[in-house]
Amino acid sequence: MTFARLKQEYYQEKSRIGRCGFFCLDKFVFLYYLCHEDPGMMIDRFIQYIETEKRYSALTVKAYRRDMDRFALYMKDTYELHDLAEVKTPLVKSFLVQLKDEGLSNRSINRMISTLKTFYKYCMREGLIEKSPMTGVRNLKLPKNLVKFVPEKDINKVSFENCDDYTIKRDELLFEILYQTGIRKAELIGLKDRDIDTLEMRIKVLGKRDKERFIPVGRNLLQMIEHYQTLRDAKFEARPDRLLLNDQGEEMTPYFVYNKVHQMLEGVTSLRQKSPHVLRHTFATHLLDEGASLVAIQKLLGHTDLATTQVYVHNTIEQLKKIHQQAHPKGG
Repeated sequence: MTFARLKQEYYQEKSRIGRCGFFCLDKFVFLYYLCHEDPGMMIDRFIQYIETEKRYSALTVKAYRRDMDRFALYMKDTYELHDLAEVKTPLVKSFLVQLKDEGLSNRSINRMISTLKTFYKYCMREGLIEKSPMTGVRNLKLPKNLVKFVPEKDINKVSFENCDDYTIKRDELLFEILYQTGIRKAELIGLKDRDIDTLEMRIKVLGKRDKERFIPVGRNLLQMIEHYQTLRDAKFEARPDRLLLNDQGEEMTPYFVYNKVHQMLEGVTSLRQKSPHVLRHTFATHLLDEGASLVAIQKLLGHTDLATTQVYVHNTIEQLKKIHQQAHPKGG
């Protein structure tokens, strides 16, 4: 018997006996507390599930927690509904309309929909509900924005002073690893010395949900890594188990990496966004321009779905259109 069915029996029994009646069955005493459970406890169990069993990243878990707390607060304040298992589809839709009225983008609302779908799928898995209120709730349409990347002629303008300074060599290596491998910011921060395989000329990357992948690297990058390691080890005797460290010999923070990349791209591109993810887009776009297959790029980027990688195809087509318009006599 599912939890939803037991709750139905609880309320039927409660109605039959009356508000002042007593429950003689242990089952209903147990159900009384479950049915009036703090929604926060329900959310806590869900968060623990996606963190330990689904192995979502720390940032994703944090975003899901924020989304669920916002959803629970809306249901409580608007409908005086404390039990999230009692939420129906019309209430979910009213919540999404409220988000739209507050000015949230379609992309942000779609992320909320994804959170709620995962939550209610978990509730069904646990037997808390028989049908998800997210059935029939569709994602909002998104504008087809092209990914931003730095053209090859501009990326080659990024330069570093030729010296044996630890900070300069660290910054140069940070940039080259991001551009030559296309790894994510979090993956860069998590790199360890043992992830560098000089014999096989590849690096091991621990991606989302702890999925491992191997990315081939050139001999020049491996030599840069070895030279940097020599400078790093001479500067810091005691250090964390990370390949790249900050100026104090500690693990880099996401902001530290973002700030470094922003400074490097500041003088070479007019793009408003100058982030590590732009280098990831640049890596993929340049590979595609040089004839790499989508499947190969998908594996290098660690995308689960090929459709995620296909955005770079649209990017390249748009670039070809611009070139045709500018170069062909009748392209205008």
